[in-house]
Amino acid sequence: MKRGTMFQWLAVMVMVCFTGFAVPKVVMAHCDGMDGPVVTAAKAALEAGNVNLVLIWVQKEYEDEMKRVFEKTMAVRKLSSEAKELADMYFFETLVRIHRAGESEPYTGLKPAGRDLGPAIPAADKAIGEGRLEPLSKLITEKVHDGLHERFKHVMEKRNYSRDNVAAGREFVEAYVLFLHYVEGVYDAANKEVHGHHPGHAAEEHKHQ
Repeated sequence: MKRGTMFQWLAVMVMVCFTGFAVPKVVMAHCDGMDGPVVTAAKAALEAGNVNLVLIWVQKEYEDEMKRVFEKTMAVRKLSSEAKELADMYFFETLVRIHRAGESEPYTGLKPAGRDLGPAIPAADKAIGEGRLEPLSKLITEKVHDGLHERFKHVMEKRNYSRDNVAAGREFVEAYVLFLHYVEGVYDAANKEVHGHHPGHAAEEHKHQ
């Protein structure tokens, strides 16, 4: 098989892989953490007695529900220190659950503070806090640059194999497919549209909580 024909065949096979199998998506959310921005806002709202500090984290259609929960929480937490602790936790859980529904994501419980979220999410929060994008941009571009070069180098190392060496040929195919998957994933991520919360999705998700 000629080299050009082989590459065309490989391209077809890779497209089959793309359309026939879904690549698992790992979502590292931090809005459900005890030290995340949602719970932080909840704590501030309870201390200030101002529900508006948390309403920004939920869809408009859930404002009345959050207001009712807030009022009950404020009343219960006055009873005792134990009641305050339980009421606050209930408020945190309710707020995060409704917020997650607004993202069309399931609520899986509050996560402990201090989780390892990797470098990207803390860097993104820091960029927003400091109003400086450059460090985050540098982190992302360097990671993509290194990823592309590493996988491209691996393909180049594997491509000059003897046509009678099937094992070596399979190693090349594996490196080739992994390289294309990486390129496709990076390109798709860079071109993905940014969407806000979708009320329709939120309502459907919330209905099943």
